[in-house]
Amino acid sequence: MADILGLGLSHYPPLSTPDAMMSGILRTTLKDPGIPDSAKDPANWPEVMRSEWANDMGTAAAGQHRAAMVAQFRRVREELDRFNPDLVLIWGDDQYENFKEDIIPPFTVCAYDDVDVYPWRHAQGSSMMDGGKPNAWGEGPDVHYRLRGRRDVGKHLTTGLIEAGFDVAYAYKPLHHASLAHAFTNAVLYLDYDRQGWDYPTLTVPINCYGRKVISARGFLTNINDPLDFDPPSPSPTRCMDLGAATARILRDSPWRVAVIASSSWSHAFLCDHTHRLRPDTESDRALYQALVDGDFAYWHGRSTAQFEHAGQQEILNWSPLMGAMNALGAKLKWSEFVETHIFNSNKVFAVYHPV
Repeated sequence: MADILGLGLSHYPPLSTPDAMMSGILRTTLKDPGIPDSAKDPANWPEVMRSEWANDMGTAAAGQHRAAMVAQFRRVREELDRFNPDLVLIWGDDQYENFKEDIIPPFTVCAYDDVDVYPWRHAQGSSMMDGGKPNAWGEGPDVHYRLRGRRDVGKHLTTGLIEAGFDVAYAYKPLHHASLAHAFTNAVLYLDYDRQGWDYPTLTVPINCYGRKVISARGFLTNINDPLDFDPPSPSPTRCMDLGAATARILRDSPWRVAVIASSSWSHAFLCDHTHRLRPDTESDRALYQALVDGDFAYWHGRSTAQFEHAGQQEILNWSPLMGAMNALGAKLKWSEFVETHIFNSNKVFAVYHPV
């Protein structure tokens, strides 16, 4: 039986930007004519939110938020390097990047061969790094990673999932994206924040997290009153957990040591209408996080698509397979951290589950 390491992290795009740009999503939202002026007035915000915003639109707080996140990425990277896997598998969303109007699969195993990822050349609008914007490392468009693939493992996993009743899609090359959607690229960028290099063969598994807004809103920002022709829904949290459990069983019985990674922030302000899209639903995030800490997988299993959508938690569908996998394996949470914010779009959670 093979060992499986479970990891959870964020791929928060504004971490790629300089501190002065990190509150860009909130700044854009404050221009939305459909949001009441009273809601946009900082005088009416919670005190902790006003404190982060301060008189510099969050620039000073961005440095603190960055430091908190980078510290967690370094901890996760240390655990990954200590485990030294044969393969890294990442669950992440595709935000109208590789999959568009011609096909929106619920789940896909990207069984690619080696691929060159140019983070500052391939980035698209949903990653907030298009158009030659500056990045936090001061890197240019020629910086790239040769991401090693394992088509054989991808085919093995796809076969096992189909035989287990999951009719997943698979692909041997990208469709509309030049390399990988930002949920995967950013996971690697941030785990390599100190630029040590990345030599782990990597398998990506995109999930249609954005569901009703993946095409209608192109998986990103709209004005709150924009009329949208909603798309069909995403797979449910329960289905995503079950997929993770099946993945864990297939990998456990394989010859490969695998690190499985959930890549996403939690509630996203720009998806959360009941907060006027100004801040995330921290109460809902905290409830999910407490269930994670308590090992209450039944709470996660009981969440509905509607509940996730109401809380702006669409991307937590990337964490649902991790929860299902860790439950199936009986893995124990070694440590976790909840990085809270009111102005930087989303709360971030980091976690490590050790093999049993």
